[in-house]
Amino acid sequence: MDIDTQLMQQIANKEHHALAQIYERHVTQMLAVACRILKSRKDAEDLIHDVFLEIWNKASDFDDKRSSVRTWILMRVRSRAIDRLRQLARTQKFFSSDAYDESDAIQTTEPAPDQLAEWRCARSAVEQLPESQYTVIVLSYYEGLTCTEIAERCRIPVGTVKSRLSAAIRHLRGALESSGEKAHARPR
Repeated sequence: MDIDTQLMQQIANKEHHALAQIYERHVTQMLAVACRILKSRKDAEDLIHDVFLEIWNKASDFDDKRSSVRTWILMRVRSRAIDRLRQLARTQKFFSSDAYDESDAIQTTEPAPDQLAEWRCARSAVEQLPESQYTVIVLSYYEGLTCTEIAERCRIPVGTVKSRLSAAIRHLRGALESSGEKAHARPR
């Protein structure tokens, strides 16, 4: 069992120190995803706070057979960020777009040092996707668009978007699993 899974079990048992460790291990990536979608550091920080409350309350829902802790957390961030973006879009209709401050947005965020190799591997795998799959992955995961919104922007059917996303995820999963096996192989 990896350290993140152990920490999630401790969080499910309401051990505060475990939540602090999960925070230290994942907040950088969480903030990067939230900022890419929301385009505002302040909104992203608020969202991260909400996600950590959700992690505290729903840690027992985590199933290590379905995903890694990082994936589980980042999917929560992405989902909540998309919800927040839609909510903000509805409320910002009444405000001027001149109020946006670009200095609030994060352009790039590096992962924690112990996750740098994994981050580089994931980035390389995404960059090796065919253009059609790369486009839908970026629009979905980095810009937070729904399949319908991607279809409209790319002028392709929703079913095609879903097929391309599915193919891209299969490709990425395979690439990352094989690189993970290489990284965890024991010398003989």
